[in-house]
Amino acid sequence: MNRYDAIIIGSGSIGVPTALALGEAGAKTLVLDRNPSPGQGENKHAIGGIRATHSSPGKILTSLRSLEIFSTWKERLGDDIEWLKGGYLFPVYRKTEEDILKGILPIQKQFGLNIDFVTPEKVRAILPGIAHADLRGGTYSPDDGSASPLLAINAFCRKAVEKGVHFQFGKEVRTLLTENGRVTGVNVGDGDYLAPVVVDAAGPYSRPLCATAGANVPVFPDSHEAAITEPVKPFFECMVVDLRPGPSSKNYYFYQNRRGQVVFCITPDPAIPGTDKRETSVFLPQVSARMVDLLPRLKNIRVRRVWRGLYPMTPDGSPLVGWDPEIKGLIHATGMCGQGFMLGPGVGEVVAGMITDTCTADDHIILDEFSLTRKFGGAEEALK
Repeated sequence: MNRYDAIIIGSGSIGVPTALALGEAGAKTLVLDRNPSPGQGENKHAIGGIRATHSSPGKILTSLRSLEIFSTWKERLGDDIEWLKGGYLFPVYRKTEEDILKGILPIQKQFGLNIDFVTPEKVRAILPGIAHADLRGGTYSPDDGSASPLLAINAFCRKAVEKGVHFQFGKEVRTLLTENGRVTGVNVGDGDYLAPVVVDAAGPYSRPLCATAGANVPVFPDSHEAAITEPVKPFFECMVVDLRPGPSSKNYYFYQNRRGQVVFCITPDPAIPGTDKRETSVFLPQVSARMVDLLPRLKNIRVRRVWRGLYPMTPDGSPLVGWDPEIKGLIHATGMCGQGFMLGPGVGEVVAGMITDTCTADDHIILDEFSLTRKFGGAEEALK
């Protein structure tokens, strides 16, 4: 009863879509999580943005698959996951950001993105009330959007269960079991679960977990804060990303969800390493001042809640997806660097393809880019 084709550690943004993809492929799959239900780790801290607007082929291809799954979910399967095709808007006020965004347009279009650099007039039409002074235009990708992380993770989980996937909650994996350089399963304290394939989808906790088998996974968590407002009458749909740096921060981003709430986040600079998830008194005045300066009509909306979650970061800001180079049967699907929600369904299909030996040409492009043995270079700073 404790033997499976594959065991997935973590029922979050990566683990659950991977389980669904494996269930659809007919693999006997077990998902283990120390939390009481799916998405109770870092998934519930996601703000819900879903974009294929990246600057590298692997991320673009992965996210295009995710977008297809999210955008058609209700039509295909009936669950309302609050998908909103609002697009992503990167407004530009300086030549620095204009050059960056125009510079990556060729590769974005080469790999199938519907995106263009639009005029200031078009930006103002997409985001009514945006500050006019010095506005140079911006990039806009209308096929990107947003969904509810809570509704999506539970819809994916229910469908995975229908496909025969087993979920065990309240089960913390203590060690990976290995024999002669090959993974054989996991130990959860009160017993073992056995499988020839184990998928590390543990996010910020991948490094200490995999170290129990002698695997070195360069994932280091840092903290990011976000917030949500009271619901108000909808007045814009796109995710707005301002790439300009500010005091103690890099970019910030926000959108209005299907319920009329404005959800927002900021990228601190310097980063805040560690696993501290306590909210701070710094975040809200810092980000709200920047948001109101860009879109003054936000100033009277009341903030309902603030929270803090973890980004599982890698040295170059790109995910780690692939077979472990030393331990046979161990797959890593981790280090999403805060983009797990948008990458998850696409990554899940790639991992399932690895296990069932059905990888496509696009999968190999993705796996090459996300390889654990790659040479870690500079981060994808432009669109973090």
